[in-house]
Amino acid sequence: MSIPILNYSLSTHNHRVNSFEYLSGEEQPKLYTTDFLPSSSEMDEIIWAAYRQIFSEHQTLAITKQPFLESQLRFNQITIKDFIKGLLLSSEFRYLNYDVNNNYRFVEMCVQRVLGRDIYNDREKLAFSIIIGSSGVESFFDLLLNSEEYFSNFGESIVPYQRRRIIYQRNRGEIPFNLKTPRLDYSLLSKQFMPQLSWSGPIRTFRPQEQAPKAGDPALFFSMLNDISFV
Repeated sequence: MSIPILNYSLSTHNHRVNSFEYLSGEEQPKLYTTDFLPSSSEMDEIIWAAYRQIFSEHQTLAITKQPFLESQLRFNQITIKDFIKGLLLSSEFRYLNYDVNNNYRFVEMCVQRVLGRDIYNDREKLAFSIIIGSSGVESFFDLLLNSEEYFSNFGESIVPYQRRRIIYQRNRGEIPFNLKTPRLDYSLLSKQFMPQLSWSGPIRTFRPQEQAPKAGDPALFFSMLNDISFV
């Protein structure tokens, strides 16, 4: 039996913010959609917008490209929503975002990128984290993509965008969501780089073979002394 998602209120720590939606005077986002039979160049822009939204500008690299998904989208075999799900399920997205963060941070990033808003509060973060822990990341993605919030804002044919374009960060002022650098959980760094090896044996001086002592090297004299046994 799957664990139902926790109930949580839609609140914010900033009491001056009345909504997570548009603010008056804010620049309206450009919509990238396949509703109007886009040309080849327009489809390129749509695909680029999807990569930029899901991977952020910091992670839009050559290794994150998904040629097969792009081909399916160009030939109208899948929808924008399917393309977004394919990017989320890619090994590159998992490696760059899930493997290097805890569930709470991962939930925060996915809500920002898929639903186009920041999390409401810690209760929402906890609720989605429980879904990941009990049912896995794919169930979490399905929950976001099949939600009424996603459908009412993006449907099947619109690339997700930042519904609230600007956020405030201390010492950095106001910046868009998709320019936030994905932070790594430092407790997981060992999984991404070389493992730390421990050695409990005696410490010995290692001399590579190509640096073996030659004739006249004082190391040969000391080696001879070590081999002599005194009676």
